[in-house]
Amino acid sequence: MGGMTAPVRDAGLQPQRTRLAWRRTTLSGTVTAVLAIRASVRASSPLTGAVLVLLCCVCWLAFLALAHLRIRTLAASPVPPTLTPRLAWAATGCAVALAVCAAVLVT
Repeated sequence: MGGMTAPVRDAGLQPQRTRLAWRRTTLSGTVTAVLAIRASVRASSPLTGAVLVLLCCVCWLAFLALAHLRIRTLAASPVPPTLTPRLAWAATGCAVALAVCAAVLVT
């Protein structure tokens, strides 16, 4: 029993599912940004609406860049590296900021 080695980890379809999850989340962010732009047209204050739309677009573009970076990283290696805390916090911050801006525009 002393000569047993640990089996090599088989990632299976996990990297593919993770890439698809990043793409779905990016699509959700895109829909949120588009709905925010639509809501800004109907906003009572055009300046506030324009500022919130600008923030939504910046958050969406930042999230899109982060997602693209993560998708490329997952595709480059058969054993996907773990998500760094910095990237996780940045992606979470972008998603939350986008949702808050969109919520403010809708109400």
